[in-house]
Amino acid sequence: MPETPRTLLTKAQMAEGIRGLAKSIHEAHRDAAEIALVGIYTRGVPLALRIAQELGRLGGPKVHVGTIDITQYRDDLNTFTMLPKLEGSDISFDLDGLDVVLCDEVVFTGRSVRAALDELHQFGRPRRVQLAALVDRAGRELPVQPDFAALKVTLQPGERVAVRFEEVDESGDACTIETQPPSR
Repeated sequence: MPETPRTLLTKAQMAEGIRGLAKSIHEAHRDAAEIALVGIYTRGVPLALRIAQELGRLGGPKVHVGTIDITQYRDDLNTFTMLPKLEGSDISFDLDGLDVVLCDEVVFTGRSVRAALDELHQFGRPRRVQLAALVDRAGRELPVQPDFAALKVTLQPGERVAVRFEEVDESGDACTIETQPPSR
C-alpha cells in the first residue's frame, strides 16, 4: 500500500515560489522589450500563466505566453500503456530573436526539456532559451539545468514529486512527495 503523500509545498508556499520565479525572471530581463513564457503541457502551462500574471504586476517587458505539447518528441512513448492526449502547441507570436523561458512544474531527468526544445525550434529560432521550474529535482540524465527554480530537492529512490494546479487538477494546488511501490 502506498504511503500518504508528504507535503513539499503548501498552496501558499507554491504561490510564494511562483512570485519568486517571476521576480528572478523580471530581474534577468529588465532591459528587454519583450520575452516569451512557454508552458510545457500539462502543468507547465498554468505555471507559465501564473508567472506571466506576476510579471504583469512587476511591469517591465511585454510578455507573450505560449504552450508546447511534447508528446510527439518523447523518447518513451513505447513504454506507455495508454498514449497521452495530444494538446497541440500554441505559439502565436514570432520566436525569432526572442528570449524564451520554458516553464515546467518539475525538472528531473531533463528528457521533457529535451523534447520541448525539439518542438520549440519548429516555431523559430529564439535568441536564448532559459528554463523555469517550480521544483528542481536532482537526478539528471541529460545536461539540463533550470535557470530559475523555486525549490531544489533530492529524493530517495521510489519517491516522486507531484505538483497539482487548480486549473488542471480537481484537488487544487498542492506539491507533494509520493512514494511509488517497487516494481516487480
